[in-house]
Amino acid sequence: MINILEVSETNKMIEQENLDVRTITIGISLLDCIDSNVDVLCDNIYNKIIRIAKNHVPTAQAIEKKYGIPIVNKRISVTPIGTVGASACKTTDDFVKIAKTLDRCAHELGVNFIGGYSAIVSKGMTPAEKLLIESIPQAMKETELVCSSVNVGSTKTGINMDAVKLLGEIVKDTAELTKENDSIGCAKLVIFCNAPDDNPFMAGAFHGVSEADAIINVGVSGPGVMNEAIKQAKGKDFGELCEIIKKTAFKITRVGQLVAKEASKALGIPFGIIDLSLAPTPAVGDSIADCLEGMGLERTGAPGTTAALAILNDQVKKGGVMASSYVGGLSGAFIPVSEDQGMIDAVEAGCLTIEKLEAMTCVCSVGLDMIAIPGDTKATTISGIIADEMAIGMINAKTTAVRVIPVIGKGVGDTVEFGGLLGYAPIMPVNNFSCDEFVNRGGRIPAPIHSFKN
Repeated sequence: MINILEVSETNKMIEQENLDVRTITIGISLLDCIDSNVDVLCDNIYNKIIRIAKNHVPTAQAIEKKYGIPIVNKRISVTPIGTVGASACKTTDDFVKIAKTLDRCAHELGVNFIGGYSAIVSKGMTPAEKLLIESIPQAMKETELVCSSVNVGSTKTGINMDAVKLLGEIVKDTAELTKENDSIGCAKLVIFCNAPDDNPFMAGAFHGVSEADAIINVGVSGPGVMNEAIKQAKGKDFGELCEIIKKTAFKITRVGQLVAKEASKALGIPFGIIDLSLAPTPAVGDSIADCLEGMGLERTGAPGTTAALAILNDQVKKGGVMASSYVGGLSGAFIPVSEDQGMIDAVEAGCLTIEKLEAMTCVCSVGLDMIAIPGDTKATTISGIIADEMAIGMINAKTTAVRVIPVIGKGVGDTVEFGGLLGYAPIMPVNNFSCDEFVNRGGRIPAPIHSFKN
């Protein structure tokens, strides 16, 4: 139970330090919806999602009111559609029809996003999964709340470079088809290595085939709370700094555990995991960059940044696992550029580059996230960026991801405004020396030697 002192601390964190429950995500298995007729499949999908999630938003709102804890997003994730649609979908249009069904469900239920328009192709692509990937640009254009992800690599299987090459083209096509809205379709598409089955955060959430029929996963976020705690460690050594971060993460996770259990009980759906990810927002005081600078950096991107992020990420995880037996998902620190005012400031100051961000992804929880790049960036260059990030994940046995947005019609020096939690971003330069021959080799990069654990 949470005692009265913790209640007081929690109130302060909510009212003054931007603590929130970033999302309650219901994961729903669609395996029992599978049918060889795409129209029947869509009806089955619609009926199951509506039946299971009909009370999702009202329940979250009731918990917010009861405890005074902001729950920013209410979301749904589903079984990867590349699997669910394999029997029924013979064309990209068939897959887009499923995407529209998911979008309809999300709108009717009042959720913020629905994830799982996804394919898991780390070792190879089935014809259906290839069709789904090829359908992504049109699906992102014709839907508003559907999020897509593709897992192209893992420590166990290596990296599917055929998929990496294809996805460079898909990112470009998605940017082109949504260029009237600053290529925002790419903000709903993420490419993974080692994607977890229980991630509640968008755009990468999907409901893994190993999961139960339905599950509640909660994502908690508190960069502002963590930043205030780090300020209290000014002048202290690293041991004391780490203790302060760990204890703060423990308190934040306790809030998420409380909300998760309440939601699970009210909805009659089993509790899955708490994802303690310090996910920033564009709001002032809710920044990962501020946390890093609070440790003693003049600006995020300066020498020492990767070490500071490693400290933050590791201590957050250590504090989280002490507060809950079921910490999962991504859990750690996110570094999305457009969603973090401190990161934006560092880019505009010339201190933070894509290359430095790539180095930081070796120790953070996700990867190159919400980065706006010039609209004329070649598809093979994007594939090269994806390949680099997938290699970091594969070799280090961690989740990494790429969500880059080539904004059509804009270049370095311009700014793009996405709005809401997606924020705004300066267009960042990319290295334009060619990697065409490397990307066009095709095939699969083998798994590393340390993947052999049996």
